[in-house]
Amino acid sequence: MSLWEIIRRLYPYVLPYRRLVISTLLLTLVGSLAAQVNPFVLRYTVDTVQKLLDTNQGLSQGIPMLLWVSGLLLGKEIINTFIQFGQKFYGEKIRISVSSTLSQDAIHKILSYQLGFYSDSGNQTGKLQTRIDRGVESLMKLVQNFFIDILPLFANAVVALVVMYAANVYVGLVATFILPIYFWISYRQADKLNGTRRALRGLREQKSQGLVNLIDSAVVIKSFVREDYEEQKQNGLQQQLQEAQLETRKTNFVYDGLKTFVEQVGVVLIIILTAYLVLSGQMTIGAIMFHILLFNNVSAPIRQLHRIYDEMNEALTYSEGFFDILDAQDAKEKTGTLPADHVRGTFDICNVDFTYPSGTQALHDVCLTIEEGKTTALVGLSGAGKSTILNLLCKFYEPDHGKMLLDGQPLADYDTHALRQRIGLVLQKNHIFKGSIEENIRYGVMDATFEQIQAAARQAYLHDQILELPKGYQSDAQQLSGGQQQRIAIARLFLKNPPIIFLDEPTASLDAIATEQIKNSLDAIKQGRTVVIISHSLAQIVDSDCIYVMKQGRMVESGTHDQLYDLRGTYREIFDASARSLNIEKLAKAMVDDGDEVEDTAG
Repeated sequence: MSLWEIIRRLYPYVLPYRRLVISTLLLTLVGSLAAQVNPFVLRYTVDTVQKLLDTNQGLSQGIPMLLWVSGLLLGKEIINTFIQFGQKFYGEKIRISVSSTLSQDAIHKILSYQLGFYSDSGNQTGKLQTRIDRGVESLMKLVQNFFIDILPLFANAVVALVVMYAANVYVGLVATFILPIYFWISYRQADKLNGTRRALRGLREQKSQGLVNLIDSAVVIKSFVREDYEEQKQNGLQQQLQEAQLETRKTNFVYDGLKTFVEQVGVVLIIILTAYLVLSGQMTIGAIMFHILLFNNVSAPIRQLHRIYDEMNEALTYSEGFFDILDAQDAKEKTGTLPADHVRGTFDICNVDFTYPSGTQALHDVCLTIEEGKTTALVGLSGAGKSTILNLLCKFYEPDHGKMLLDGQPLADYDTHALRQRIGLVLQKNHIFKGSIEENIRYGVMDATFEQIQAAARQAYLHDQILELPKGYQSDAQQLSGGQQQRIAIARLFLKNPPIIFLDEPTASLDAIATEQIKNSLDAIKQGRTVVIISHSLAQIVDSDCIYVMKQGRMVESGTHDQLYDLRGTYREIFDASARSLNIEKLAKAMVDDGDEVEDTAG
C-alpha cells in the first residue's frame, strides 16, 4: 500500500475526531510561529551587544535589554509549554481513539466471517494476531508521527524556510538545495527496505504461529521427546529473523550516515555564506546565528526523518496485512431474512457437493432427509464427511452445488443468527472460555438465573462435582478435566433447550459411567426434538429412527439399525468392527455369568 492509500483508509476513522484535528492544526501553526522567536531574539541580542561594545557602553546600559530579552524568552517558553501540551494531548487522544476504533472494527469483521476464513493457511491464529497487533500498532505510529511529530516539525521547517528567504534569498536557496538531496536519500532507503520488511513480517507471523503450536502441542512434544527437534526448528526460524533484522539495521546505518553527512554539509555552507555576507558588509554578525538557528529549524525534520521513515515504512508493510483482514468481503458470513421462530426441523439435502477452502472435496452428490421430531444418526469412518454435513446445516459453510432445505425453504434464506438460536451444537472437543464455570454454562443463555444454571449442571451430571471444588461455580473452568469440560458444553445445551440438536461425538471424552448418565439425559431431551447425532458409540446410534452411512464423502446406505445390519454392507462392517473393539463377546459372557450367580444365590 502507498502512503496515500493508507491516509485514504484512515480518513473515515479520523473523521469523527475532526474537531480535535482542527485544534491540533491550529496549535501546530501557533507553535511553528513561536519556534521562530529564538532566532530573531538571538540576532537582536548579538547586534545590540555589538553596538554597545562599539560605543564603549557597558553592563549598566545593557541591563534593560537583557531584562527585556529574558522576559520575552521566558514568556515564549511558558506559552510554548501550553501549546506543546495541548498539541501532544490532542494528538495522543486522536491516536488512542483511532486505535480503539481500528481494533474494534477488526474484531467485528473477524466475527462476521465464515469458518472458511479461519481454515485458510494464511489466516492461522498466530498470523491473524500478528497482523492485527502489528497493523494497529504501526498505523497508530503513523497517526502519532503525523499529529505529534511530523506536522509540528514540518510546519516549523516551512515557516523557518520562508523567514530565511525573507531575510536573504541566497541563504534560503542553500537550505532549499540541501533538502531534496536528503529526501532523495531517504526515499532510496525506504525503497531498499521495502522487500526486507515484507520478509520480516512473514517471519514474525511464522514465529508467532510457531509459539502457539508449541504451547498447544506440549503434551505430544514431550511424549515423543521431541524438545530438541522443536527447539532447532524455532532456532532456524529465529536465525532467519535475526539475519533479516541485521540486514535492515545495516541498510539504516548506511543511509543514516549519508543523511547526517548531507545535513552537516548544509550547516557548513550556511556558515560560510553568512560569514562571507557579514565580511562584505551585507549582513550583521547577529545574522550568522540567526540563519544557523533558522536552518536548525529547517533541518529538524531531517534529523527525525530516519525514525519517521522507519516507522512509516513499517506502517506501509503491516497495514497491508491488517487491511486485508478488513477487506475480506468474500469471507463475510451470508444471511437471509426468513425468520426461524417456528422452524420444525425437517432438513432436505439434495445432490450436495462441498469443497473446503484448502481444496479438499469433502462431499460428493450427498442426498439425505432429516425428519422433524426424530433422531437421525450419521455413521462412517473418520473423514467420511459427517461433521461437514453438520457444518453445512449450521450455515458455517455454503455448499458448492445442490439444494439444502429447511421445512421446505432454502436454508440460505433463513436469518443465520436466528436459525442458530434454534440449534444446539455439542462437539467432540468444545471450547471452554477463560472464566468461571458459571460464566461458561451461562454462555448457553446469557440472561439465565443461577438456579437455571444449576439445573443444567445437574442434567449434565456436573453439579455434585462442582460443589466439591473449593470455589464451586466460581472455579476456573479451564482447569477442569477434559470430561468435566465436555459436561459444561452439554450443560450449555440443556440450558439453551433448543428444538434442533446436533451432537458430534458428545460423550467421546467421558468415562463409561458418565457416558451412561449423559446418554440418559440426552435421551430425555431428545423427545419431540429434531436430533442429528454422530457417534462411534453403538449405544448412541442403534436406537436412532434413521441411520445414514457415509464413505469417502458419499452417502452409501440408509435405514434403521436392523435394516442396515441385514444388508451386510458398510454399516455391518463398521458395526462388527466396533463390537470386536469393545470385545462384546467377553462382556456378554461376563454379564451372563454374573446373572447366573445372582440366580444361584437367589435359589
